[in-house]
Amino acid sequence: MTGDESLPPVPPPAADESDPVTASTADGAVPARSPRRGPLLVVVIGICLAVVAGTGYLIVSLAGPGRDAPLVIDQPNTVLWGQTISRPIEIAADHVTLRMLTVATGGDAAVRIRAGIRDTVIEDTRIECAEEHTDGIVPGGYSALRVRVDGCRQPFRQSPDAPASIVDSTANGRPYTPGRSVAATPTPKDFGTDPPSAENAAGAPTPMSYWPAAESTGVPAGTVLRESGSLDLRKPGEVISNLNITGCVTVRAANVVLRNSRITCDSATFSIRTYESASNLVVEDVEINGMGRNSSAVCCANYTLRRVNIHNVIDGPRLSANTTIVDSWIHDLVRVPDSHNDTLQTTGGDNIVVRHNRLEPHRPGTQDPLNACLMIGSTTSDSVTNLLVEENYCDGGNYSIGVRDDLVASNIVIRGNRFGRNFRYGVIARSDQAGISWDRGSNVWFDSGQPVVP
Repeated sequence: MTGDESLPPVPPPAADESDPVTASTADGAVPARSPRRGPLLVVVIGICLAVVAGTGYLIVSLAGPGRDAPLVIDQPNTVLWGQTISRPIEIAADHVTLRMLTVATGGDAAVRIRAGIRDTVIEDTRIECAEEHTDGIVPGGYSALRVRVDGCRQPFRQSPDAPASIVDSTANGRPYTPGRSVAATPTPKDFGTDPPSAENAAGAPTPMSYWPAAESTGVPAGTVLRESGSLDLRKPGEVISNLNITGCVTVRAANVVLRNSRITCDSATFSIRTYESASNLVVEDVEINGMGRNSSAVCCANYTLRRVNIHNVIDGPRLSANTTIVDSWIHDLVRVPDSHNDTLQTTGGDNIVVRHNRLEPHRPGTQDPLNACLMIGSTTSDSVTNLLVEENYCDGGNYSIGVRDDLVASNIVIRGNRFGRNFRYGVIARSDQAGISWDRGSNVWFDSGQPVVP
């Protein structure tokens, strides 16, 4: 259409811990060239550590002395991808990504983020703890997306000083919820079939400060930006940061990262557009100003938005296959003639996550609710499947959650959300439509904490 019980921090290991293997130096290492324009791709082959000529990629060995010593990653923007690792991993640099790994190890923790390290991302990864005292990911300050943790004492640790974002992840085969005790015996269960329970029941009203706002989204305070025009990104693994982009962004390559930047785009289409050749785009700590003209802020598939501030657009992001929106604020949509404004909309796709966002189609100045926080339909694809909508604040819309009557759906789960009352007709249209699971115990009113009855 044209809007845990927290655990104490775990200190880093002492400086004299024996035989760490690092992703930057080791026997026989050839240092990576500096500076690097893109992320460092670390490929573990168990033979040696060297830079692949002409690529800037680093090959890291797990052979040599001290098999149980941690693999220390101390180069910013490293991407460790597609390997099985049988020792702990220690993150000692900013902007490190662990993707599509199996980490099978004992020790104190499988993955440890050192104090003060920022923007660690762990996605599509399995962690298997070999000892009962081993924790999964510690002590906080990371984002986990589709991470499976099995057999660990504490699967995901965090603290008030080092919070974590944990999305669409499991512990011992069960969907992970911070603060919930998880038994060590796996009990596989599809997240879409959980019945309402006391654990999911409504509680006291949640303060607005729990959700994203100006200070927790967009460009971090104090960031110095360089001027830039429109970008056409075609280099796999490219990392773009600290830009004031007057123009729009197109992405045609895999594993591109755009962070700590502002986009001011007056296109009648999109501020960010992904093409079929693009996959695993990550946009984080970015502000998007659509100048009142963008038909959608972001389109269409294979991307993740984290801590993104989106405003002054007709529609927010368009959600298709493999899209994730987390910890973001979408607000101040622009009504134009014949528009049906949605902060989020899907017209078809698979594997979509919408978690812990602040979605505000309602315009207080005009008391216009606009159309929806999330509009769900299958008009451009055969169906919508595996859509998780969880822990969001939503206020506004004709229906806050709009559901088309011709929707073909499978495994759409809506749970743990807080709803304002500035809608026109109701919170959700067609909550009983086939393929939709509406958790009556955990979808509650923002002002009272009481369950929303569709």
